[in-house]
Amino acid sequence: MPQTFLDAPAVRTWCGLALRELGRAREEIDAINVYPVADGDTGTNLYLTVESAATAVEAVFAGYGTGGAEPSLADAVRAMAHGALIGARGNSGTILAQLLRGMAQVLAASGDASRADGPGLRLALRRAADSARQAVAHPVEGTVLTVASAAADAAGTADGDCRTVARAAYEGARTALAATPDQLTVLRRAGVVDAGGRGLVAVLGALVEACTGEAVGPAPSRGGSAGHPRVPDLSAAGPEETGAGGTRAGAAHGLAGAGVTGAGGSDCAGAAGTGGPAFEVIYLLEAGDAAVARLRARLDALGDSLVVVGGDGLWNVHVHVDDAGAAVEAGVEAGRPYRIRITHFGHGDAHTGRERPPRERAQRAVVAVVPGEGLAGLYAEAGATTVLARPGEPPASGELVQALRRAHAREVVLLPNDAELRHTAAAAAEQARIEGIRVALIPTRSAVQGIAALAVHEPGRRFDEDVVQMTSAAGATRYGEVVVAEHQSWTTAGICQAGDVLGLIDGDVAVIGADVTATARTVLDRMLQAGGELVTLVVGEEAPDGVAGHLEARVRDSYLAVDTVVYHGGRQGALLLVGVE
Repeated sequence: MPQTFLDAPAVRTWCGLALRELGRAREEIDAINVYPVADGDTGTNLYLTVESAATAVEAVFAGYGTGGAEPSLADAVRAMAHGALIGARGNSGTILAQLLRGMAQVLAASGDASRADGPGLRLALRRAADSARQAVAHPVEGTVLTVASAAADAAGTADGDCRTVARAAYEGARTALAATPDQLTVLRRAGVVDAGGRGLVAVLGALVEACTGEAVGPAPSRGGSAGHPRVPDLSAAGPEETGAGGTRAGAAHGLAGAGVTGAGGSDCAGAAGTGGPAFEVIYLLEAGDAAVARLRARLDALGDSLVVVGGDGLWNVHVHVDDAGAAVEAGVEAGRPYRIRITHFGHGDAHTGRERPPRERAQRAVVAVVPGEGLAGLYAEAGATTVLARPGEPPASGELVQALRRAHAREVVLLPNDAELRHTAAAAAEQARIEGIRVALIPTRSAVQGIAALAVHEPGRRFDEDVVQMTSAAGATRYGEVVVAEHQSWTTAGICQAGDVLGLIDGDVAVIGADVTATARTVLDRMLQAGGELVTLVVGEEAPDGVAGHLEARVRDSYLAVDTVVYHGGRQGALLLVGVE
């Protein structure tokens, strides 16, 4: 129903329509994604970002029940902005989250708590464009920022109610989108418009429909003559599109020399050296303004495509770097990072300001679920696409499917690294197979088994042979962990009380103790009774100081010809993970 103002139901309708339009345009937007990285996921990232925003708005309405009451405009727009912030994916999704946050700041503060008029919407669109531009470390014209600014400029000249302002903003954005190939050489040579800008036009079109009840016309997706759309040429990036200049090489991890390659078929150093950072790092961060200002400066020195959005203690951080571990460590120093996602771009991606060959699917890649930030960095720098599983927050099947797509390979090895994820991983693998991806699911039950599998991964051999060797290595690795009991419970080792230290071997409680180091030593000794050549220790953030050193000394003094390697897992749930192979 047409309406002259914007209220909570209109925001709800807007989110639903935006999700519908992005769902329809997702594949088209993915296909024209050539800047800043030609990774073919901008449409998907925008869809997931708006899906999170729409879900948050629906939750607010559900909280009011069916009694006739409904949330205020402020409630709805704040939920929309928060949902987008916590669910933002990729460069464009992160910028869209800041656009929605900028709008929410104005609309929530409007004099009428129940609705906003045309002038209020004008101010909201202006704040959105300005705040998004401020969130990007090095703004580039011809991108979604240009389209957002054009929308705000056009809205600023419109006199009338929300219907008039929304339509003016849409038309201004649509005109600016068509001109983006004239501003970015990479777009002009590829014969496409900016993918992020195309997504924003879809979102603004949904706003028009929410206010007027009338659907808008299709937005342009191709540059050049209308009758002769061109096939994207991903080698087109020129030096004028360079973003933040410096990147630095990542520190080598123990797996880096094990022949592990990423989605592009090269190791990390090779991928980085061919032009453009090798990893996309995204995480939510709880931190104060001063700490975030320092974080911006540090991440800007590490890589490019830096976008930091949010405020009031909660931020979404996006950056492209060579050293994924350093980007995560910077977040740890600034505050509490979580929901960390690290994606390995791989060799052959077109990246900001670099001439690269057309991107093709890699032959083979590895996707792994990991329990902590430290292991996420380790796996990613070894070339794997990672999905972070925080305690109590296991990834859904859809997240695993997205990771399988992001790997951008014909063949993918999936390592769930958790016995509880076997059904979720199997469902994701089946969906990916339907989409034409050859997926092998190796039933790893612990991250240490995944490490063992990665260590023998050789992309150069036949897929079946590689899977057999990785499966064999994982199966030959016994796994243990040390955790703290949360409540009283019956276990295979007896009754434990809340606060007891539990030592698990191959998924079963084998030791109940009071001291972490002593329990860990008992677990290690029992695991080595059957022999072993290599002990892997993954130390959690809350493990006591010195536990790794004590166990290393125990192995060195008591077990001949057994080597030990130690990794730091960060916030991984378990105090300690142990692998013996």
